Amino acid sequence: MAKKPVNVSTRPRGRNDNPLRMIRRFMKKVKKERVIETYREKQRYEKPSEKRSKAKKRRKRVLDKLREKERIS
Repeated sequence: MAKKPVNVSTRPRGRNDNPLRMIRRFMKKVKKERVIETYREKQRYEKPSEKRSKAKKRRKRVLDKLREKERIS
């Protein structure tokens, strides 16, 4: 299942839009679409067992964080 290519761009919102703010918006969009992360993941081959173990660790980390949040509330 191939993911479709991501096209990330920003345009000035007004006549006097700050370029630094545009860069910040662009970086936020890139982070949200996980462009850099997918590039780094595809730089080298990762065994399926490594993928599964990483996903398992990620799930555990998220669940622990949610449990901690519920415990505090």
